[in-house]
Amino acid sequence: MTLDDLRVFVAVCRAGSLSAVARDLGCTQSAVSQHVKRLERETGVGLLERQPRGVVPTRAGRVLEAAAAEGIAGLDLAIRRLRDLADGESGSVRVATGATTVRHFMADAIVTFRRHHPRVNLEFRTESSSRACFDALADSDLDLAWITLGPPVRGIEQRPVVELPWLLAVRADDERFADGTAVTAESLTDLRLIRLPPNSTSAAHLEAACADLGVRFSYDTSVADWDTALLLAELGLGRAVVPALPDLPLTDGRGDLRLLPLPDLRPLTVGWAVRRWDTLTPPARAFADTVAASCRTPHA
Repeated sequence: MTLDDLRVFVAVCRAGSLSAVARDLGCTQSAVSQHVKRLERETGVGLLERQPRGVVPTRAGRVLEAAAAEGIAGLDLAIRRLRDLADGESGSVRVATGATTVRHFMADAIVTFRRHHPRVNLEFRTESSSRACFDALADSDLDLAWITLGPPVRGIEQRPVVELPWLLAVRADDERFADGTAVTAESLTDLRLIRLPPNSTSAAHLEAACADLGVRFSYDTSVADWDTALLLAELGLGRAVVPALPDLPLTDGRGDLRLLPLPDLRPLTVGWAVRRWDTLTPPARAFADTVAASCRTPHA
């Protein structure tokens, strides 16, 4: 079997069609079929099952597809990184981030990095969740992903950068919290809060931190990101429990918004995810270190 055989097989599994892959590759359906037949001869098992509308991998095919996809992605990434190593202080750094990550965690670091590495191209891909970032790392030539740290993920290394305490965000004229002091999680049990993205790692972490204290929050509004939760709280449309982002003051005074510490909740940890730290190119490692240094520097 050849690498081309495996690439074509993975493409067929994902497309569910021999003819669609043939069109994409500019060859005949028979040529695509020959790649699959060669793999079946080598493995001694059937890899595809024909259906009325295309093909699907057999059980054996799914095993081979998963292994081949991971191996091909790793090889493609290694080849690009070898080219970047040969180029030295040029090339690209490709980063997966959440919707608001660059604004809150990377703005200063990007300026600093650009000043010290003017020939390196920075590329950012927005993903909807840490899970999506993990998938993007595994299936593409991304170097780094900024994530909320969670359980171990096969084939991914996670590295913590900074812990974010939890804050209660309320409108500045909210009479219930007029004294501006820290609040307890237990004191919020009778309130209905703005909910963080339900399937996000940060929401799961918050629920786990509440469970540690025997506390359960109630919600009446759901948002897609932390910035939207802050905006709704500032508009007086609810209160929100959010992490203390680096560019937010930890106590009072952001216009019509008041941010009150919740010290009894276990902090949220964010940081980097990569396939392997020891294969990062020098520019990618430099960018990761620059962001980490910026996050650990107190913001005004």
